[in-house]
Amino acid sequence: MLRRLLLLSPLALAACHHDFSKQDVDVRGLIPPLSFTMQDVETGKAVTAADFRGSIVLLYFGYTNCPDVCPTTLYNMQRVQKAMGKAADKVKILFVTVDPDRDTPQVLSQYAALFGTNVVGLRGTPDQLYALARRYRVVFSVVKKPVYTVTHSAAVYVFNAEGKPQFIIAGLSTQQPDIEGIASDLRFVAKE
Repeated sequence: MLRRLLLLSPLALAACHHDFSKQDVDVRGLIPPLSFTMQDVETGKAVTAADFRGSIVLLYFGYTNCPDVCPTTLYNMQRVQKAMGKAADKVKILFVTVDPDRDTPQVLSQYAALFGTNVVGLRGTPDQLYALARRYRVVFSVVKKPVYTVTHSAAVYVFNAEGKPQFIIAGLSTQQPDIEGIASDLRFVAKE
């Protein structure tokens, strides 16, 4: 019996293995589970990670006045979801503004709606925003003078339906991301 279990163990492990796209970085066990409290700009209500249990969460930090990286990333997320087929119904994109002074609830709500009904605009107090950024090692800065300048990390964090980290998508702001590979990785998470 022990010999049979030892022979089956590699098969069980192989069934759980998935080779990620070259743009996706496996972070299972390296970053903490999804946890936050912020304001959903559409409803005006406080939401937490628990409100998104059951969905695959794509967590992204950006701002509405971003001239290139944010709109390109969100557009490419739409392309990835289209390539996912029916599995895309399980995806929620949480767009956390790093520029809440200019991204009022109305502005952020309108911007999020441009990229799909499953994009949720989130705003937080400075303490909430900094805590969430620290939790996932996101770098951002807002300099208001002499010229208003915002910089931020561009990675997309992927969490499974239980809020456990899976992988980070890098390079969605490029002109030719691996749409099919990323979609395959997300379909794999959706099946788990």
